[in-house]
Amino acid sequence: MEFLGLSITRTKAAGTLQPVSTRGGWYSIIREPFTGAWQRDVEVRLVDVLTHPTVFACVSLIASDIAKMRPRLVALTGDGIWSETESPAFSPVLRKPNRYQTRIQFFKSWLTSKLAYGNAYILKQRDARRVVTALYVLDPNRVTPLVAPDGGVYYSLKEDHLSSQPQPEVTVPASEIIHDVMHALYHPLCGVSPIHACGLAATLGLKIQTNSANYFANGGVPSGILIAPGAISQAQAETLKTTWETNYGGSNYGKVAVLGDGLKYEPVEFNSQNTQSTEQWQDTAKAVAAAYHVPAYLVGAAEPPAYNNIQSLTQAYYSQCLQEPIESIELLLDEGLGLAEGKIEGRTLGTEFDLDDLLRMDSATLITTLAAGVGAAIYAPNEARRRVNLPPVDGGETPYLQVQNYSLSALDKRDSAQLPPASPAVVAQPAPVDEDEDEDEDEDKAFSWPTFMRSVQAPWLG
Repeated sequence: MEFLGLSITRTKAAGTLQPVSTRGGWYSIIREPFTGAWQRDVEVRLVDVLTHPTVFACVSLIASDIAKMRPRLVALTGDGIWSETESPAFSPVLRKPNRYQTRIQFFKSWLTSKLAYGNAYILKQRDARRVVTALYVLDPNRVTPLVAPDGGVYYSLKEDHLSSQPQPEVTVPASEIIHDVMHALYHPLCGVSPIHACGLAATLGLKIQTNSANYFANGGVPSGILIAPGAISQAQAETLKTTWETNYGGSNYGKVAVLGDGLKYEPVEFNSQNTQSTEQWQDTAKAVAAAYHVPAYLVGAAEPPAYNNIQSLTQAYYSQCLQEPIESIELLLDEGLGLAEGKIEGRTLGTEFDLDDLLRMDSATLITTLAAGVGAAIYAPNEARRRVNLPPVDGGETPYLQVQNYSLSALDKRDSAQLPPASPAVVAQPAPVDEDEDEDEDEDKAFSWPTFMRSVQAPWLG
């Protein structure tokens, strides 16, 4: 059977494939935070947890920040430097991963699946050359990792027309799947998302919001009880309750209530100030941000730092939160596209994200940094101009240093010869001339550029 350019053959071994244990994994909609929690109506539902503002903010922030960085195909030069290059076999799939997604949408789907479910499954599509021409992010709930008795890894894929998988179920080898595992706490092929740790806090936060919504839907007045001066029957109690809720609850709050027969109304719940719901909700938000390693101020869970160094804050966010998933995607793309197998087209190729799209400095800092780099001969002028999107200029491809700078080897020769430091250069004085000669001719003879250059050479340079 042909499937995405791959010949799938069913063997006897296929019947012995066993699905990996998902114990503790985030494959089910409902997870028990402790044994017996489901029976006590204490459950963490993924579909609900993802609606928590901080969970949504963390997932969308990480996915968007990584997706906005442009993936580049790079080649290793003879100088040991990775420089951007082009290849007709690999560049197209990096620019347009599949028929219905841009590269930004594709990587956002990749990261969202990983951050929400702990696993991202990317299906490869090949052409007749066995070159990967398209990549599809699969629904993690429709993929099951399988392990053969000999240790071989396979994946069972359920029907998914959007990803060009029309079969009810098909088993493909691991070579056709890019599997990005987040935290393999229980099995190397079973990732766990941060929701595994912060799901209960997020559920608590949602309940706080729900209770607050119900409270303010009743006009900010807590529920209460009607107290009768004497004994009443169950039927009378139900009638009083129904009448009160109908006439004075919800949208009817504020109407005048007339109580007779000694009835008295008393509230029985604390208001939002007494329960400190705002502080408790902020605690749940901070717990969620901590589980995702996102600085709390970036998702509105805390006040921003007092200092205003944007570059330092971004660098800390990158190193603590983004660097590992970025490096993971780069490595998986290298292996998935076959770039890690050795030299291709006579070159050593790889993929990397353009970090300049993330770690952009403010204009003043950028200009100061580039000016210092050009002055120290680290950058050529045209390299600095490219960083600020300016065209190259003639003569700008070479780094420059001032003429009075000497190499370390030259200074070492001077020290070895125990020569004194070079005295300041003295410009040769002009020879005496007749006063009747032309004044312009006198000025020409007074200064000679070659003579000047020879005069400034230190004697120890030979």
